[in-house]
Amino acid sequence: MRSTCSWRLSRSVIPLGHRTVIMGVLNVTPDSFSDGGLYFDRESAIARAKEIEQEGADIMDIGGESTRPGSEAIFEEEEMRRVLPIIESVVRTATIPISIDTYRASVARRAVEVGAQIVNDISGFRFDDGMPLVVKESSAAVVLMHSRGNRGTLHRQSRMEDPIQEVSDGLSESIQRARAASIPTGAIVIDPGIGFGKAADESLRILKDLIVFSKLGYPLLIGTSRKSFIHSAGHERSESKRDSAQPSTRFASTESNDAGTAATIVAAIMNGAHIVRVHSVRQARVLADMTDRILAA
Repeated sequence: MRSTCSWRLSRSVIPLGHRTVIMGVLNVTPDSFSDGGLYFDRESAIARAKEIEQEGADIMDIGGESTRPGSEAIFEEEEMRRVLPIIESVVRTATIPISIDTYRASVARRAVEVGAQIVNDISGFRFDDGMPLVVKESSAAVVLMHSRGNRGTLHRQSRMEDPIQEVSDGLSESIQRARAASIPTGAIVIDPGIGFGKAADESLRILKDLIVFSKLGYPLLIGTSRKSFIHSAGHERSESKRDSAQPSTRFASTESNDAGTAATIVAAIMNGAHIVRVHSVRQARVLADMTDRILAA
């Protein structure tokens, strides 16, 4: 049974535990593995933002740099150019909090200045030493995700001897960085980083044993949506194959990946996830509501 608590953002509070929170993804990138740049232009992005809220999301996660396997880092000025106008536009009409998906302190600072209330850091405070201070000074909430390596080697990591222990240790280090910066406990959510530097079987193992990470004492966010470990499992690929996106087939496999994603959403909630980060918000809302009812029965 997952714990109940409140996630304290800069200007609002989100209850966690009784009802699964849906974080809807809005990628304003030209090379996302999931949507291939469908929302790269301003008009499309704003239209999709409205849909995300209407479909039942509780949080909107806006990102301007793809971190899919094979992607390259962009300059921080370009990341700001992509995300800041969208956040400024969306926050005027949205009734749900906005999250900025970035590992750069400068981007996070500007994003919270224009309205974001959550910083979603894939590096868990490892890539930019200035990030903890930005989160603390802005009173933003934070998602600390587990990953390994640097920006260029995120998806080129060796296998882990003990995935559960290594992810737990990595998350503990990120939590320590947050606490050292005096970020309040109630502002922190952790994410085991499924698909980031993990083989397909390692991701499945983490999903299966998710309840272990609850022992760290923080709410859990899980992001499995359309990741290629789902595609790999569905096509009975070798479990030792590195988890990597397949840009050339990203649209052909969307239907099967959404079905696989559905299974992982239910599994995650049953195993203790408080928040699920998804692309197909409408589907996730139905799945989460029914799974919540099962848990409450």
